[in-house]
Amino acid sequence: MESHSQAAVRCSSASRTLVIMAKAPKPGRVKTRLAESLPSAAVIALYRCLLEDTLALAKSLTGVEVAVMCPEPDQNELAQLAGDTVEVIAQEGEGLAAGLTSAFGHFTVGGRRVIAFNSDSPHLAPSILNNAFEILATHDVVVGPTHDGGYYLVGAKAAHGSLFEADGMGTGSALDRLLLRTKALRLSTGFSETFYDIDVASDLLQLARELRLTPRKAPRTARWFDSWQQAVAQLGPGAEGL
Repeated sequence: MESHSQAAVRCSSASRTLVIMAKAPKPGRVKTRLAESLPSAAVIALYRCLLEDTLALAKSLTGVEVAVMCPEPDQNELAQLAGDTVEVIAQEGEGLAAGLTSAFGHFTVGGRRVIAFNSDSPHLAPSILNNAFEILATHDVVVGPTHDGGYYLVGAKAAHGSLFEADGMGTGSALDRLLLRTKALRLSTGFSETFYDIDVASDLLQLARELRLTPRKAPRTARWFDSWQQAVAQLGPGAEGL
């Protein structure tokens, strides 16, 4: 017979879902700001490495269901990339706001703690994701801010239809707009550590320095830097010596 402690672990693991917000790695659709500075082939390869390393990070968490939310045309390609153990769901509507709304509408059943996570932060410490789930246990919403005014994760235990709006998504005001809506909805909000994701050249250079010291954090992305070393070296000040 199952012990009380075993039942508690089973219930806990069934109540946490990490949803990676992703797109298929195709030209003109991913990392568009980096495409201004890098060859298209490099950008596509980078995004694929970031996504694969992010999936590996997600799968390393104990007691967490992993899923991917994506645009409908990308579902089959991402299902092949993600593997059999990860559910890949097509979002309703277009754009990131629609994807986030779909993620929480689909997974927050029965008070399940759901965190939507971006696809380009595989260098994040697993402890930060685990801590975000713990914050969500005592708050309505958890947010992981980025240094540029956005956020790399957002979590909730229920679907709030007006929480995400298309205006301001992916801009420097995204976090402020989200917090205005949580306040308007009277949702208690907790915060995980401020971090950086990979949007522009300076982010990529910061990641290069980090992975040079600890490549095991994101091994596929670390190998990408080795393959595209010359292109990365042309990104500007700070690239010397990478």
